[in-house]
Amino acid sequence: MRILHFWPLDPFSRQVRLALEEKSLRHDLQLEVPWERPDDLVSLNPAGTTPVLIDESGGGRRVIVESRAILEYLEETTPAPCLLPGGPAERAEARRLVDWFDRKYDGEVNAYLLHEKLEKRAQGLGSPDPAALRAGRDHLRWHLDYMAWLLESRDGLAGPRYTLADIAAAAHLSCADYLGDVPWDAFEPVKHWYQRVKCRPAFRGLLTDKLPGTPPSAHYADLDF
Repeated sequence: MRILHFWPLDPFSRQVRLALEEKSLRHDLQLEVPWERPDDLVSLNPAGTTPVLIDESGGGRRVIVESRAILEYLEETTPAPCLLPGGPAERAEARRLVDWFDRKYDGEVNAYLLHEKLEKRAQGLGSPDPAALRAGRDHLRWHLDYMAWLLESRDGLAGPRYTLADIAAAAHLSCADYLGDVPWDAFEPVKHWYQRVKCRPAFRGLLTDKLPGTPPSAHYADLDF
């Protein structure tokens, strides 16, 4: 038995959900509201953040916290299908891009758009700051331009096949897509890549996510936009 403690529009939780589905690992989802610091979540992860995976599938009980640790754990315990490339250099590139989205994209896009549109509302911190929203959207366009450049010579972000780099990028970008902030038509290579990712069976659960009071954009669950 596996239980994933998650929040629906947490891009780090989304990465783990995608990996679990890609590897066909049965699991239950336990919804958490991290900013309320629920006792059960803090007891599992003192940082009080999602995701947290509890794995009792092989006997015993293992608690793994934070997306990077969970993704590496899943790769080691369930190596097929492999979500990293075969060679050392190729694996390094995939890991570089995971780090890019988890640190640079998250700090330059999510920290503005998700915070202003979702977190402030949920926590009663006031209305979105228009200047912060503009900054987040400007940063998003820069990241989309970088992704388009990568995809000029690659079928996946890190190379010819689907890897954790694609999972990380799609998990982060899907949150902005939920909010309707992605200018898809201005970045056709990224749009076509995201369409392919969105059509994968592992993505179906994410497309059914709905936050009370914040419905998804009209095209969010449309596989053809």
